[in-house]
Amino acid sequence: MAQEAFDPYAVSAEAVQEPPDSFWETVARIGPGLILAGSIVGTGELIATTNLGAQVGFSLLWLVILSCFIKVFVQIELGRYAISSGETTLTSLSRLPGPGMLLVWWWLIMMLVTQTQLGAMVGGVGQSFHLAMPGVSPWLADVISPVAPWLGDYVRAKPIMPWAFLTAVSAAILLVSGSYAVVEIGTTTLVVIFTIMTVICVGILPWTPYGIDWAAVRGGFNIQIPKETAAIFAALAMFGITGVGASELFSYPYWCIEKGYARFTGPRSDGEDWKRRATGWLRVMRFDAWASMVVYTVATLAFYFLGAAVLFGEYGGKGLPKGDDMVPTLARMYSPVMGQPLAVWFFVVGGFAVLYSTLFVASASHSRLLTDFLRINGFIVIRDHSHRLRWIRFFCVCFPTIALILYATIGEPTVMVKIGGFIQAVTLPMICSAAVFLRYRRTDQRIRPGLLWDVFLWLSVVGMTIVAARPFINLWQDYFKKGL
Repeated sequence: MAQEAFDPYAVSAEAVQEPPDSFWETVARIGPGLILAGSIVGTGELIATTNLGAQVGFSLLWLVILSCFIKVFVQIELGRYAISSGETTLTSLSRLPGPGMLLVWWWLIMMLVTQTQLGAMVGGVGQSFHLAMPGVSPWLADVISPVAPWLGDYVRAKPIMPWAFLTAVSAAILLVSGSYAVVEIGTTTLVVIFTIMTVICVGILPWTPYGIDWAAVRGGFNIQIPKETAAIFAALAMFGITGVGASELFSYPYWCIEKGYARFTGPRSDGEDWKRRATGWLRVMRFDAWASMVVYTVATLAFYFLGAAVLFGEYGGKGLPKGDDMVPTLARMYSPVMGQPLAVWFFVVGGFAVLYSTLFVASASHSRLLTDFLRINGFIVIRDHSHRLRWIRFFCVCFPTIALILYATIGEPTVMVKIGGFIQAVTLPMICSAAVFLRYRRTDQRIRPGLLWDVFLWLSVVGMTIVAARPFINLWQDYFKKGL
């Protein structure tokens, strides 16, 4: 339990460490971005991005790439302030003038709505296992029926639920440690193999009946917005959830703090030593963010290409089917390369990896932020880090449980992901505005970025605001036309 011997959120002179000098030492110090990659390469890529490709083909390729690239500047800006100040995201927001506390409470609303995504993860993992082992649930129902007939009937009617239950319980057990290391190592291991294999499958597609239409790919770089309301909603959901979504932007500074970047920098001072350490650890953080961006961008494009190349033609641009047919359809993406039997088992393992890792990271992140939210609003008092860990562990049990209940209640993973993606997209302009304020008003000027960085930061803010506002503009235009 060495984890509890110190407080990773406490910034003191005793914890100061010099930043790494060499490339490989820097690589050894990254981690928060890999945790985010484990969260990002999940429902956003596997479900939302694939669904968009199945619905519009390659026509929104530009938006997929933009979604992955544009948010990193805001992510790094939030990480910069966390490292230089030692403050968590919600603490920083609560100290903003004007609507700062409103943004803190909006995070709570967003977090509660995005629990539908966690429910989709639980259901997606359950569907994967039931697809591979369809006889297990009927057997379990026969075993249960003599003792609890009503429960046996329920399992027969909903054979995915036993697997979903097992998914939620196992995630809660693993997360109850509250350990940064468990989250970092676990998510990295789960995602790597499936991502590599998906990229290989895309590479093999040209030698299958579903060869990639490169003319359509080139057309995907022409900036265009779909006219159909369903396609716009799917695009916005994809934009909100892929790349660094709003949830990840809120949580990234927490992982940077727990990794030690702020603690190693030390309390802010006017001395040259602090500036040197801050600059060095910010360099590590930037490398961490860009390295993770490369990982999840490659994964995102691989899933999008599979959806656009295989499923768009097969389903006539209608997107993924709803309910229990979603996972078998996703598994079918790999059948042109692997054949149907192998594709099913590959997807069971890979789907488990990406969905379970997202459930894992999202639950861990939400638990940290909710604990901080309660502390900031005076609902709880955090005496020390062991006390904080007890609250984090408690919520790490709560979130998978809530996800299971939501899946049992709604039962539509594709719809659940769209709902979460939509609320995250709406939140992006808010967190962007906060990042800009921190950049110009609160960040120590000695570690502020240069003009070129500011240009990209503003382009990021403007781009995310335009994309988030587009559906509401369309609704207003439709209303205005009807009024005429």
